[in-house]
Amino acid sequence: MAWLNRLVASLLTAIGLDINSPLGGSIHFFIYDVIKILILLGVLIFIISYIQSYFPPERTKRILGKFKGLPANILAALLGTVTPFCSCSSIPLFIGFTSAGLPLGVTFSFLISSPMVDLGSLMLLTSIFGWKIAVVYVILGLVIAVLGGTFIEKLHLENYVEDFIRTGKSVDIEQEKLKISDRLSYSFQQVKNTVKKVILYILVGVGIGAVIHNWIPQDIIVQILGDNNPFGVILATVAGVPMYADIFGTIPIAEALLSKGALLGVVLSFMMAVTTLSLPSIIMLRKAVKPKLLGIFIAICTIGIIIVGYFFNAFQYLFI
Repeated sequence: MAWLNRLVASLLTAIGLDINSPLGGSIHFFIYDVIKILILLGVLIFIISYIQSYFPPERTKRILGKFKGLPANILAALLGTVTPFCSCSSIPLFIGFTSAGLPLGVTFSFLISSPMVDLGSLMLLTSIFGWKIAVVYVILGLVIAVLGGTFIEKLHLENYVEDFIRTGKSVDIEQEKLKISDRLSYSFQQVKNTVKKVILYILVGVGIGAVIHNWIPQDIIVQILGDNNPFGVILATVAGVPMYADIFGTIPIAEALLSKGALLGVVLSFMMAVTTLSLPSIIMLRKAVKPKLLGIFIAICTIGIIIVGYFFNAFQYLFI
């Protein structure tokens, strides 16, 4: 969206604002990124929601129920990519799938994949960082989901799911066949609801990004999150956990950090941690599973995210 960048810069310059100053640069960054993300958000959520209208929970459950073992984990991870939910929104589906009797490892593959590597992240990452980074990010996220779910399945931890879920019954409701007009209406409504839900996080994320981009000296970013700190990936992962946002709120921060000299793996680890291991989602998941299973889930995601971070750091020269 270079045209939008130039348009915002021209308008700000026309009113006498120096966009090369810290204040002017921050205002330019904020206005440009908010408009850019909202445009991308509207288009992407509409497309994704239209696709998602073909995969309601009942249909997803029936599809997953036809597969066993590793193919089921792979399919669960792939189906997670067409559900544009944050981690908190994925947990009710996880509970429903578990109550329906689907293998625990399969449901966890879905739970890991859904917030981490949805189609929105693929398209948005492509628009911001390029297709190579986006594709590798999604592939590695799917690998984490499949391996994590498979590992949990091998441990036979079904008894560590809360009793009310293991003994619950799922009611399979027949879905009426939607017309194209119904799907379009659903997609428009999803765009509206999603924008309402994430607009605050976008504004906060872009605001933080603007401050990082224009006020924090590059030397500080490089020292903390660059080559000089071998623990940058771990620091970014831990820092991302207490936050609650989705990829639309974390992209501006990641974009600003990367432009200031942070390593690619550090930036992507931060994004993965925020979207997959947010503190509110962990609290919600604790209501469904016992501490041991919750701890294993957090450990799998954390280790996977850190490995992905160091992978991108090691091969950053191939992507940028």
